[in-house]
Amino acid sequence: MKTYLILLFSFFTLAGFAQENGSIVGKLTDKELNNDPLPFANVIIKGTTNGTTSDFDGLFEITNVEPGTYTLVFSFLGYETLEVPNVLVETGKVTEINAGLGASSVGLDEVVVTTTARKDSEVALLLQQKNALVIQEAISAEALTLKGIDDAAAAVAQISGISKQQGSSNVYVRGLGDRYQNTTMNGLSLPSNDVSKKNIDLDLFSSSIIENVSVSKAYSPTFYGDFAAGNVNVDSKEYTGNGYFEISVGSGINTNASGEDFVRSEGPSNFGFYNRYDNDPFAIVLSHGVDPQDAWSPINLSLAGEGGYSFNFNDDKSRLSFFAAASFNNGYELWEGPARDFTNVLKVDFPNVKEFAYTTNTTALGNITYKINNEHKVKYSSLFINSSTDAVGFYGVNGLGTNRDAIITTDEGFYVMNVQFNQDMIFVNQLTGQHIFNEKLSLDWGTGFNKVFSDEPDRKRITLENYQLALDGDDSTNPVFYTNIPFDNQRFFQSIEDDELNSFINLGYQVSEKVKFNFGYNGRRKERRFNSIRYGYEIQDRNNTPVTDVTDFNTIFDVSNINIPAGEGLWDLLVLNPINNDIGNRNRPGLAENTYKGNLGIHAVYATAELELSEKLSVIPGIRAESYSQKVEYDVINISATDPGFRDVYENIFLPSLNVRYALNDNSNLRLGFSKTASFPEFKEVAPFVYESVTQRIGGNPDLLGGLDGNGPTYSDIFNYDLKYEWFLERGEIISIAAFAKTIKDPVNRVVAADATGTQRYFRTGDQADVYGIEMEVRKNLYMDSDDNAILSVGLNAAYTKTDQDLKDIPGGTENTFGTAFDRDSDELEGASPFIINTDLNYSPVFGNYKPKATIAFSYFSDRIFSLGSGSLGNIVEKAVPTLNFVLKNSFGEHFEANLTAKNILDPDISFIREGTDIGDIVIREYNLGVNIGLTLKYKF
Repeated sequence: MKTYLILLFSFFTLAGFAQENGSIVGKLTDKELNNDPLPFANVIIKGTTNGTTSDFDGLFEITNVEPGTYTLVFSFLGYETLEVPNVLVETGKVTEINAGLGASSVGLDEVVVTTTARKDSEVALLLQQKNALVIQEAISAEALTLKGIDDAAAAVAQISGISKQQGSSNVYVRGLGDRYQNTTMNGLSLPSNDVSKKNIDLDLFSSSIIENVSVSKAYSPTFYGDFAAGNVNVDSKEYTGNGYFEISVGSGINTNASGEDFVRSEGPSNFGFYNRYDNDPFAIVLSHGVDPQDAWSPINLSLAGEGGYSFNFNDDKSRLSFFAAASFNNGYELWEGPARDFTNVLKVDFPNVKEFAYTTNTTALGNITYKINNEHKVKYSSLFINSSTDAVGFYGVNGLGTNRDAIITTDEGFYVMNVQFNQDMIFVNQLTGQHIFNEKLSLDWGTGFNKVFSDEPDRKRITLENYQLALDGDDSTNPVFYTNIPFDNQRFFQSIEDDELNSFINLGYQVSEKVKFNFGYNGRRKERRFNSIRYGYEIQDRNNTPVTDVTDFNTIFDVSNINIPAGEGLWDLLVLNPINNDIGNRNRPGLAENTYKGNLGIHAVYATAELELSEKLSVIPGIRAESYSQKVEYDVINISATDPGFRDVYENIFLPSLNVRYALNDNSNLRLGFSKTASFPEFKEVAPFVYESVTQRIGGNPDLLGGLDGNGPTYSDIFNYDLKYEWFLERGEIISIAAFAKTIKDPVNRVVAADATGTQRYFRTGDQADVYGIEMEVRKNLYMDSDDNAILSVGLNAAYTKTDQDLKDIPGGTENTFGTAFDRDSDELEGASPFIINTDLNYSPVFGNYKPKATIAFSYFSDRIFSLGSGSLGNIVEKAVPTLNFVLKNSFGEHFEANLTAKNILDPDISFIREGTDIGDIVIREYNLGVNIGLTLKYKF
C-alpha cells in the first residue's frame, strides 16, 4: 500500500492540470419598461454561432469561451441591436456585462463590464447554483466584500440552515453538530485546529484568502461517505492579474477586558508560540514556576498583507501566477460567572470565576498556479495556521467556593488557579489540477498532505482551602493547600501529532449533450499519536506550609524547596509512570501517563451519471464503494486491566445516491435527493483517555468500534432525504424552501455518566435517531442604482429541525467497557438545535469616490443538548444565544479603506444548565464574552 501511495503521489505530481475556458455572464434590462428584466433576448458572439438567450430574470451565460477579445451582440425583436466591442475573455474568469435594450439607440457608456474569477462572481455562482444538477449553495468573494464579511464562518452563516456560535469554533449545519459534517479546501480534506473537534475553525479563514465558500447539504458520491449534515468547502483565492500589494492594520477593544490588569501563562510568547518543546517536562517543572505573568495591555491588534503577480508568456497562452496572504491577530476576553461540577450531587461549586483569555491567530497562504495552455493547469497551495488560547482562570475568587470532599470545611474557601495554554499548528499542502483533453474527456485530480501539532504544554493547577482567609486582611490567617491526592496541585503536559495524506481523481466522459459519466477515486490515510504526563506536588506538611501570598506560588514551588534529602523540603514531585520502578516515582522524571495511537484508512471508488431526460428533467444516479478501517491502540489509566488495549475494525460500505432536478420554468427548480451515507467515530470519541478540566471530565469509549465482543456496530448508517424548491429572481436574488429528513442508525451521543466521577463519555445510545426539518432562504435587493447594483439588500434564512432518538440501557462488564442507563425511552439528539435564524441588512451607497458598505447581521440558535443525562439525571443544555454584529466598510477611491466593526453587540450570556437535579435546574457554567469594537485601515498599492 505504501508503494502504491508513492506511485500515486508521483503520478499526481507529474500530471498536468487543465483549466476550463472563460465565460460571459450578465443581465439584460428593458429600457422601455422601467428597466425590468428582459427575457428571451438573443446574446451572441459576433462572427460565431456561440450564443444563448436571457432567461425570465434577464440573466444569461455563455460558457466555455476560448480566451480572446470579442464583440458581443444583443438583439430583441422591435429593439435596437447593441454591439459591445472589445469584450476580453480570460481563462478561468467571468466577464460580466450588464446592459439595457430599448427601441432607440443605446450608448456604450450605459454598458457595465467587469471581469472577475468565476468563483468570485455572485451572478456566476447563482447561475451555477441554478443550473447545477445537485443541490448546492455558495457565497462568493464578491458577496463577502458587499456584506462586509471577514471570515469563512460568517460567510457560511449566510446560507440557510447554518448557525455559527459567537465565541466558539462550532458551525452547525441543519441544527446538527460538529461530528456530522466535513470541511474541505479546494476539494481536499482539512484537519481540525482543535483535536477535540472534527472540523477546522472557519474563523481562521479570512475573506482575503477566500474565493468562495460552498455548502453541500445533499450527498453526491464524490464526497466521503462520512457525510450527514453537509460538507463545507473553501476555495482558496488565486490571482491572475497585474501585480498588487495590500496591507492592513487594525486595533480594538473588548468591553469586558478593557482596563483590566491582564495576565497570561509564563512560557508562551505574545504571538502564540511556545518555545520549550525541546525540553523534558520534568526539567520544565523544576526550572519554571507556576504563577502567571503580566500581559500586554488588553488592546486587540491585527496585521495583514496580501499580494499577487502574474507572468504571461508563449503568446499569452501560458501564465505563471503567484498569490500570497499573511495575517496575525490577537484578542483579549474576560469571562466571569459561576462554574459547578454536578455529578449525581453538587460536588464543587464556584459562585465566582474570573478567567482571562488571550487568543492569537497567525495564518499564511500561498498559491502558485501554472497555466500550461488553455486546457492544462497545475496549482500548488500551501496553508499554515498557528492558533493559540491562553487562559488563566481563578475559580472561587470571592472565597465562597465549596467542595463536597473538602478536608477543612465544605461550606467555603475552596479555590483553584488554572493556568493553561493550548497551541495548534497546522500545515496544509495541496497539488490540484484539471485536464480537458477534448470535448468529451476531462480529468480532475488532487493530492494533499496535512500535518497537525496540537499541544497543551505545562498546564498549572493549584488548589487551596480556606481561600476566604486571604481576603480578610489578617496576615495571621492564611489559606492552605488542598491535598486530597498529590495531583490536586499539578503540572500537566499533553501532545498530539496528526499526519494525513488524501487524494482524489475524477474522470469525466461526455457521451452526448444529454449524457455524461463521472468515474473516480478518493481516499485518505490518517494517523494520530497522543501522549500526556502529569507531575503532582505532594505537600509534606500543609499545615506548616501556609500560602501567605496567593499571587506568589513560585516562592513555594521553587526547586530549592524540593524534598531532597527526604525531610528537608516542602514537597515531593510525583509521577504515575516511573522510568524505573526500582528507584520509584518521587523526584524523578517519568514516562507518559496516557498514550494512544489511532489509524484511519478510507479508500473509495465511485461512478455517477448525469442524464438530461428532457429540457426540464435531469437525473443523477450514483454509487460509491468505500472501504473503512480504523484502529486505536491505547495505554491509559483508569481502565480495566483485562481490557485488550486496542480496537480494530474493517468495513466495506456501499452508498447509493439519486439527485433529480426538474426545471419548472427558466427561473425556478424543484430538486429531490436521496442517499445513504455513514458516520464514523472520531479518535477522541474512541480513545478512553479522560481529559479533566476544573469542573468537567470528558473521555472516549472504545466500545463505539464494536464493543468488547466485537459484535456491535462500528459506524452509523444514515439515510438522507431532501426536497427543495428554488426561485431565482433578479440579479443576486433567490427564494428557496427545503424539507429534509434523516434516519441515523446506532447514533452516537455524549452522555453524562451517573457515577461518582460524572465523566462524560460517548455511547451508541439507541437503535435509531430520526431528524426532520424545513429551511427557507430569501435574498432580495430592495433598492438598486442605475447600473443595477444593489444599494439596499436583505438576506434571511431560517431552519426548524426536530430530532427524536430512542434510548436503551447499555450494560457494562463482559459486553462493554463502560455502561450507562436511562430513565426515559427517548430524547432529542445531542448537539441539535431546533431553531436557527440568520438575517442581514446591507447598505452600499456611492458618493463619488466614497463607497461605504454597512452591514448589520443577526443570528440565533435555540437551546440544544450538550450532553445527555443518564440515570435520573437530566441533560446538560446549552442555552439559546442571539448574536448581533455591525460592519461599516469605507472605501475612499481605489486604494484606501477604513473599516469599523462592532461584534456581539447584544453580549448575551453563554450558559450551560444541568436539568432535573434534586435541587432543580442548575447553572453549571455561565459567562459573557463582551462586545468587540475594532477599527482597521487598509491600503492597496
